[in-house]
Amino acid sequence: MDWKLSSENPQKARLSLVGAGPGDPDLITYKAVKVLQTANVVLYDALVDVNLLQHAPNVPHIYVGKRAGQHNMTQLEINRLIVEMALKHGHVVRLKGGDPFIFGRGYEELAFAAEFHIPTTYIPGISSAIAVPGLAGIPLTNRGDNESFWVTTGTTSLGKLSTDIPLAAQSSATVVILMGMSKLSEIVKIFKDYRYDDLPIAVIQSGSTPNEKKVFGNLKNIEERVLQSQLTTPAIIVLGEVVSRSKSYSDYLELLFTSK
Repeated sequence: MDWKLSSENPQKARLSLVGAGPGDPDLITYKAVKVLQTANVVLYDALVDVNLLQHAPNVPHIYVGKRAGQHNMTQLEINRLIVEMALKHGHVVRLKGGDPFIFGRGYEELAFAAEFHIPTTYIPGISSAIAVPGLAGIPLTNRGDNESFWVTTGTTSLGKLSTDIPLAAQSSATVVILMGMSKLSEIVKIFKDYRYDDLPIAVIQSGSTPNEKKVFGNLKNIEERVLQSQLTTPAIIVLGEVVSRSKSYSDYLELLFTSK
């Protein structure tokens, strides 16, 4: 590296990569809370409920959040800051929404710290990809409906639609798409090509939080319904027969038929 870091207490430097869960602060794990209580500094993301910082009082809390089109810091700057804080303060807790190893770039941060011989620990979090549909009454697997589920990003690092989505659409699996709101029209078109127009679909914004908004529909009307409900990011898209198992989907159908 072409940059150097001073170290006041290198023998105490360590990094804990901690999953904060899907948004509801009560859904963080007990182990994660215990780790937070031992932090010397916390670096946290945009999707982390700030109430969780109360588990690490009297230590610096540094916001390093990134959202679509709104990057407070680059990933390299975050990596460097982790190392700098670990060498200066000791135990760094890197608090990330959901699970850090599911589209959270968590492994990149652990690997970077390891290059400086900083001990690292991974604390799993409840992934929004599973918890948010479940909290909306959608079982990602249900006997007779599907045999598997896919979790994929909707948008690659280059801003393109993931090439895995057409592959997922050709299967009978439930498909959960993260970071796909800007690609909803493309996603709908692909699924129309490989499945059927009445395929149940749900879009859930800010799942598990007080700001949660849910829209249910099918491939024919989901874009219009999302537009009418003014859903924005962060949101999860769920496609598959299991969506129809949610009571909210039944309520949608009842409203649909009574309005005709």
